[in-house]
Amino acid sequence: MIPDNITTTILLDTRRKKKDNTYPVKLRVTHKRDQRYYRTNYSLTELEFEKAMGDKPRGTFKDIGLDLSRIENKAREVIGTLTEFSFEAFDLLFRTKRDERHNVFYGYKLNIERLECEGRLGTAESYKYSSNSIKEFAKKDKLMYEEITTKFLENYQKWMLEKGRSVTTVGIYLRCLRAIFNEAINTPGLVGKERYPFGKRKFEIPNGQNIKKAITLDEIKKIFEYECEEGSSEQRAKDYWIFSYLCNGVNIKDIALLKYRNIDFENDRITFYRSKTERTSSANLKPVSIILLPEIRAIIDRWGNKPIFPDNYVFSIISEKPSNEQQLARIRQTVKDINKYIDRIAKAVGITKKVTTYTARHSFSTILKRSGASIEFISESLGHSNIKTTESYLDSFEDEMKKEFAKMLVPK
Repeated sequence: MIPDNITTTILLDTRRKKKDNTYPVKLRVTHKRDQRYYRTNYSLTELEFEKAMGDKPRGTFKDIGLDLSRIENKAREVIGTLTEFSFEAFDLLFRTKRDERHNVFYGYKLNIERLECEGRLGTAESYKYSSNSIKEFAKKDKLMYEEITTKFLENYQKWMLEKGRSVTTVGIYLRCLRAIFNEAINTPGLVGKERYPFGKRKFEIPNGQNIKKAITLDEIKKIFEYECEEGSSEQRAKDYWIFSYLCNGVNIKDIALLKYRNIDFENDRITFYRSKTERTSSANLKPVSIILLPEIRAIIDRWGNKPIFPDNYVFSIISEKPSNEQQLARIRQTVKDINKYIDRIAKAVGITKKVTTYTARHSFSTILKRSGASIEFISESLGHSNIKTTESYLDSFEDEMKKEFAKMLVPK
């Protein structure tokens, strides 16, 4: 038996006709309105498909019909074995040969393919780097889940640090591995929960040091007042950085994807959903709401695309219909350009900390904190779904302020 909210269907995918006038036959699995398609080895015309799937198929069509039924039955059997359905667990059992299922690197492969299909190329790259790093350490192409022990993880971390890699990088790579291990545990027959190597009293994934990324309001004022040549790349970089800071610390990808439909010029409001949160269920989506300050308007007036149509991007960071690869490349180049110029500006005005696009987001949240804003308000402004995420963004109070507090402890 499979749950009522999951259905399977063999269908003819008529969205794309082949040169021989046939269409690919696919298995469709639907779970809570989310649909995934799986290829079969068959490609048929509409008439041939009707013959194969009819009540009394004959000859070759009977064999095809039986094989397609076998494919659907296999899918239903796999679904029936899953205590908690997920497409990741289903893929692992349905698409993978039995001996491949236990290979960690095959789990990486499936995740990378899925992430690329979803357009999440940055995350897919993290999984690729993680897989390559683990493979280099293990010195083999097949690594079974049972081999991922606490000792294995400790040795990997030591090996990475000896190679000069940062604790932050180790954490990123191991969180990818942990996600794949979690999927394997939720897939019947792969690995038992007792073998789980992560967590308290086992191996805890290290967090990078909380390096101060925020700068002070006085330092931000210096950046605001820094004079650039009109229309120069330096001015554009400075304006994009200020735009990010004033717009609740919005990241560059969301600036690139911002459209005029997101801006209410009459009521001085910008509203949008962060691209990172759009993959969550609609019930949990939290929009980011920004007050359209005069300084923000000035940046839009200076660099905004014309004419102003609702579906036009505000800025010309990406083209109107970019591929996922083109979009990622343009956003990364924009971040690189901003970081180059804004760090140069920071040094010119006497800021000793390294200033990047991340600094804008951390400074926004930290300055609000120092101004007395509640964490709940800051969390809402950042578009976070929980307070813990917000707390990780908040920088510590300045050392000078700590000294002033400490002096209050001494009787006068």
